Amino acid sequence: QVQLVESGGGLVQAGGSLRLSCAASGATWSIYAMGWFRQAPGKEREFVTAINWRGGSSNYADSVKGRFTISRDNAKNTVYLQMNSLKPEDTAVYYCGAQPSGRGYDYWGQGTQVTVSS
Repeated sequence: QVQLVESGGGLVQAGGSLRLSCAASGATWSIYAMGWFRQAPGKEREFVTAINWRGGSSNYADSVKGRFTISRDNAKNTVYLQMNSLKPEDTAVYYCGAQPSGRGYDYWGQGTQVTVSS
């Protein structure tokens, strides 16, 4: 089992920045990748970005490319999401997920609210 705890959400004006953190504990040795997803009111959860836990390669949704950056600190078992140039359409609950090797995203954090005002 892997436990995930997110932090860092809040209210920010359009154009501003926020940094989210996700701390993993438990069976972290089993993690292949970690990712961020978001869910806006009335919409399905969508992929934002993910990072390979060992090699550090990452990928992004087109909607956040050039604005968001994912990074990891393996010593702290923590993944970060730096969000710059935020837009009102980035408003959502952001979830951190952990993907064990050979499986889908089996573990999720509780979510953190990000609200971008216009």
